[in-house]
Amino acid sequence: MLLGSLPYWLPGTVVRLRTRVFAEVNGEEGVTFPNATLGPDRFVEVYGHPGAAGRSKGAALSDLFWYWLAPGSEVHQEHLEPGPRYQEVAAATARVLAGPGEELARAAAHRTAAALDRAVPGRARLVRLRDLMMPVWAEFFYELVFREPCPPDARRLIVGHADDVVSSLKCTRLRHMARRHALTRYLRRRIAAGDVPADALPRGLSEREQAYYLQGTFFNTAVVQMSEAMAHLLLVLARHRDVQRRLADRPDDEAYLSQVMNETFRLYPLFGVAHRIATEDIALPDAPVIPAGSVLCFSYPDYHASGYRDPEAFRPERWRLLKTKEAHFIPFGVAANRPCPAWRLAPLAMRAATREVLRRFTLDSPVTHTRSLPHRGPCLLVRRGSRLPRGGRAAVRAFLRVRDRWEDVWRAPVQLALGTWMVLDARRRRPAQRYFATHDTEGRPTACPVRHAP
Repeated sequence: MLLGSLPYWLPGTVVRLRTRVFAEVNGEEGVTFPNATLGPDRFVEVYGHPGAAGRSKGAALSDLFWYWLAPGSEVHQEHLEPGPRYQEVAAATARVLAGPGEELARAAAHRTAAALDRAVPGRARLVRLRDLMMPVWAEFFYELVFREPCPPDARRLIVGHADDVVSSLKCTRLRHMARRHALTRYLRRRIAAGDVPADALPRGLSEREQAYYLQGTFFNTAVVQMSEAMAHLLLVLARHRDVQRRLADRPDDEAYLSQVMNETFRLYPLFGVAHRIATEDIALPDAPVIPAGSVLCFSYPDYHASGYRDPEAFRPERWRLLKTKEAHFIPFGVAANRPCPAWRLAPLAMRAATREVLRRFTLDSPVTHTRSLPHRGPCLLVRRGSRLPRGGRAAVRAFLRVRDRWEDVWRAPVQLALGTWMVLDARRRRPAQRYFATHDTEGRPTACPVRHAP
C-alpha cells in the first residue's frame, strides 16, 4: 500500500521539503512582493519605482542566477546594471528583434512546419512539447541574428545549450559547461570571421563578450522562454480539447486565440520570481520606507493569482471583458522596469506557430500541468485525417497518466538533491560577488582578479 501510494504523496512532500531547504540555504535575503504590507494593488508601483533599479550587484541571490545562466552572465541583458553598457546591449537586442510583423510570423510558421516534419514523419507520435519546440526557436533566432538559414550543426549546439540551461534551472540535471562552451567557441569563430551582421553586436563589448551576449540573450533566454511558453500553450490545448477544437475550426479567430494565450500566461507565467536591488530608499504613500540595498523579490505567480474569481481554473472566457491593463497581469514584466524585449515579437510568433501545429495535428495529454513543467510536456500528436486503432487513444492516455505519476516519484527526490547541490555550489563559487569585487558596473576592471573556485 505504501509503495502503491507513492505517486500521490511523495512528490508534494519533497517539493515542500525542497522549498524549505532552499529557504534555509539562501537565508532571509529578500523581501517578497506582494506581501501583507504591500499587496497586489501596490505590486506594480513597487516594481516600477525608479529606486528598484539594481540588477545583480549587492545581492547574494544573484550568485545562483549567474551560476545557472553561465557563461557570460556579466553581459546578460537582464543582469546588467543601469548605465551606458546596458543601453548599448538593449539597443542591439531591439535591432535584432525588430521587423515587420508579417515577416516574423511567416518565419515562425515556416520554422515550425520544418521542425514538425522532422519530429513527426508518420501519423502519430508521443513527444515532449518543450523538446518539440526548442529546434523551432533555435532556428528562428539563429536566422534573426545571422540572417541566413540555420545549419543542422548550429541547431544542435543551440538546442544542446538551451536544454542544459533550462534543465539545470528546473533542477532535473546538473549543468554541463562543456555543452555551453561549445556554443561559445562556435559563436566566437563566427564573430571573428565577420559572419555576424555588425548591427547585431554591441560595439562596446569585446569579441568574447559579444559571443556571450548572443549566447545569453538569443540562444539561451529567447530559445528557452519561447520553448517553455509554447509547451504551456500546447499542453493547455491538449488538456482542453474543446478549446483546441474551437481554435482549429476557426484559425482566423484572433480574439479567442488572444484570450487563450492570456489565460495561459496568467496561469503559467514564465518568470517565477524576479529580483531587483533597491538603489535608493523607496518611499511610497501609506507604506513603510524600503531601505536602499534591500533585495526585492517580485513573485509573478502570486501576483497573477490575485484579483481573479477561481484563479486556479483555466477560463479563457474571463478575458472577453477583462482588459489586460486593468488586471493583475504582467506576462512580459513592467514597462517601467525593463520589460521583456520580445514583448512584441513573442505573441506574433507564438500565434503563427500554434496555428501551424493545429493545422497539422490534434493534441492529447492527461498529464499534470504546473508552472515549472519539469516533465517537459508529454503529449500525443496525431496527424489530422489519421486515425488510431480502436482503443488506441485511450490506451495512450492511460500510459501517459501512469508514467507521469511515477516519473514524479523519482524526479522529485532528484530535483531536491541536484537543486540543493547547485545552490550550495553557487554559494561557494559566488560568481556575481566575485565579478563585482573586481569590476565596476560598466565591466571595467577595478582590482586584481580574484581566483574562482574550481
